[in-house]
Amino acid sequence: MIPFELAEPRTLKAAMKLLDAGDESVRVFGGGTALMLMMKAGVFQPTRLISLRGIEKRYAKVTSGQDGSLHIGALVTLSALGRTAAVKKRAPVIIDTLRTLSNVRIRNVATLGGHLAHADPHMDLPPVLMALDAQVITAATSGARTLAVADLFTGYYETALARNELISEVIVPAQSGRRSAYVKLTTRAADDWPTLGIAVSLQMNGDTVQDARFVVSAATEKPLRLPGAEAVLHGATISDAMLARVGEAAAVEAELTGDARGSAAYKTELLRVHAGRAVRKALAA
Repeated sequence: MIPFELAEPRTLKAAMKLLDAGDESVRVFGGGTALMLMMKAGVFQPTRLISLRGIEKRYAKVTSGQDGSLHIGALVTLSALGRTAAVKKRAPVIIDTLRTLSNVRIRNVATLGGHLAHADPHMDLPPVLMALDAQVITAATSGARTLAVADLFTGYYETALARNELISEVIVPAQSGRRSAYVKLTTRAADDWPTLGIAVSLQMNGDTVQDARFVVSAATEKPLRLPGAEAVLHGATISDAMLARVGEAAAVEAELTGDARGSAAYKTELLRVHAGRAVRKALAA
């Protein structure tokens, strides 16, 4: 491994000053789970790494808003997130998703901010947070801005973040009775990378769907909402026939890619079959 400088600032402001927007070999890290693998494989060779572990503790906390929202610091580890009572109460789908997100050793170290900023399309939480209509707050020397999680991902391992811009917080708005679920389909162990991910969030009026968000991931270059499937759900009464139409609409709309976990045709059939099951799981939440 080529030698590199390790900086350990004590504030986020100090960390921002160490970033160089013109130098791709300078990176920040929270848990570093993905970064270390890239370095060991020789994919990335840094000249400077900036650890965020010593900055203000508020970025490693979860707080609840009076409006029912959740404010999650970017340095909250995935394990800590999964143990937070407020998250269990206000967004239980996050807790359910974390149970099969990698393994406990990774969850103990990996942070939510890094999980999102890495932009691996196989990550489990991005489609869930999109279905929950979550936002990220970013920090940069030029100031902060707010982005919908749906707008954060721009392509395969690509985000809308500038090189000198960091995620500082994730906000999950009040769900106001919405029912949400995530279905993770794997060809190996339950905690392996997903072959296909489906996140659904529904606002119901009795048996009728008032509003729906339907997101697919893992078999796409980035998490994608499927407006066609959402349109089938909107205003519809839940029935087996309607759910079959949702699956067909999703399969036609989504352009899925094949890889070592299955062909595009196989994943499309998974989506056709499991779209309705994801809706059923949300209704049971």
